[in-house]
Amino acid sequence: MARLAVFFPGIGYTQDKPLLYYSRRIAAECGYDIRILSYSGFPEKIRGDRRKMEASFRIALSQSEKMLSDLDLASFEDVLFVGKSLGTIAAAKIASESAAKIRQIMYTPLEDTFLFPVRSAIAFTGSADPWVGMDNSRISLLCRERNIPCFVIPGANHSLESKDLLADLEHLQMVLRETRKFISAEEDPH
Repeated sequence: MARLAVFFPGIGYTQDKPLLYYSRRIAAECGYDIRILSYSGFPEKIRGDRRKMEASFRIALSQSEKMLSDLDLASFEDVLFVGKSLGTIAAAKIASESAAKIRQIMYTPLEDTFLFPVRSAIAFTGSADPWVGMDNSRISLLCRERNIPCFVIPGANHSLESKDLLADLEHLQMVLRETRKFISAEEDPH
């Protein structure tokens, strides 16, 4: 079975950071070919500036489309998009326009991710994430409206981290266990 996992990083959360590094290892262990995207040229001080955020999305989308242009996603039996922050928006946009069956793992998705129809996904967010309004975050609601399982990490920021390292490690283990279950679900014949 031909499987592909594409990793869409965030602006400052690159493929070598824990969520993307370990989920990439899980995908590889599950037999996925790996494609890692990277971006450059973002404006500075984006958070809270709608114009800069939209420009950043256009940059990430354009660069993602270019890096994926040599692939026929529909030729794969299973395609997995793993996104972080801004990368979840680009992943959702590309998935919404593809004929391929694409499942998505969304680490700290932003509200604009949900402007696009998400078919099959799982999401992880922090209760203290300033990028989505912390206690006023609509991410859980947006996921619930779309029947997307959403795990909210208490006290976690936009990197799903807090001031308690040991709690962060426990949360990371939970996130990776749920990630593995989601990735492996395609392998389960039931």
